[in-house]
Amino acid sequence: MSTFEPNIVGFLCNWCSYAGADLAGVSRIQYPTNMRVIKVMCSGRVEPGMVLELLEAGADGVMVTGCHIGDCHYISGNLHTKRKFALLQRLLAKTGLEPQRIRLEWNSAAEGQRFANLVKEFTEQVRAVGPTPLKAPTPDAAKLLNTRAALAAADGFRLRALVGKEEKLVTEGNVYGDKVAQDEFTEAMDEAVETEFQVHRIHIMLQERPRSVKDMAKQLGLQPKAVLGYVVALRQRGWVDVKEAVEGTPLYAAQ
Repeated sequence: MSTFEPNIVGFLCNWCSYAGADLAGVSRIQYPTNMRVIKVMCSGRVEPGMVLELLEAGADGVMVTGCHIGDCHYISGNLHTKRKFALLQRLLAKTGLEPQRIRLEWNSAAEGQRFANLVKEFTEQVRAVGPTPLKAPTPDAAKLLNTRAALAAADGFRLRALVGKEEKLVTEGNVYGDKVAQDEFTEAMDEAVETEFQVHRIHIMLQERPRSVKDMAKQLGLQPKAVLGYVVALRQRGWVDVKEAVEGTPLYAAQ
């Protein structure tokens, strides 16, 4: 039997899931002590970048809990949570980390036993996956780079804006009243996630030292043509530029 005890962080909304955890405590319901709790006023305040930052720092798993759909204290806060968590799942898939390391659940103030069960289930789930490969002193370099890129992408304006506009674009339409079909929006979001993730991977690499397109393509497992396209996008943003040329090959560096 494994002796690994996962280090888990839980985001609990003030009005429902935290109250449910409190009920579990006063009812003396037994559950694992692996979870460190962070209380937030609403689960909708939990950003994908916050979860990725915890994973980068060495957390083995992160669970977000909020009010049941339709019972949010702030009416639609948990609907925002669902959209943000969907983005988080997309980004986590890019990192190489297991999807079982994150979880979203709804828990009311009256569900003390349910909260205890959720903590127990998630603890066992993360224990089965094993320790995070990002934990110091010997983290997986490739997955650490990917996680940092996913974190930077999550905190960037483009993905945050898309998540914030999703409901309005799908249900109400743009400024001209033209609605966007859900599958079209999903496709656009997938493309944006891929672009932002790769752009930030390259930017992080170029912060370390100047590199050629061919060198980056080899390390990232991408086609040189694709890497060049991302470098062009970075130059347009003013984030990178040509540092020098070696035997006719340009080396790019972060600004």
